[in-house]
Amino acid sequence: MVETAVFTYGLLASFVLSGAARNKRMERPNPAMLTYMGYLLVGMSGSASALLSGYAVWQSI
Repeated sequence: MVETAVFTYGLLASFVLSGAARNKRMERPNPAMLTYMGYLLVGMSGSASALLSGYAVWQSI
């Protein structure tokens, strides 16, 4: 189950980053959906970081 989530996250991150880089190179604005997906990835990364840090602190107590 975790492997599927990690694969999906990596695939989505690769798509968003390559799309944003291509749009910057071609000097075009990013589509709204690409921007929203980027914000979703940032939110997911921040949430996972906070949850895993909390779990690590809880385990060390």
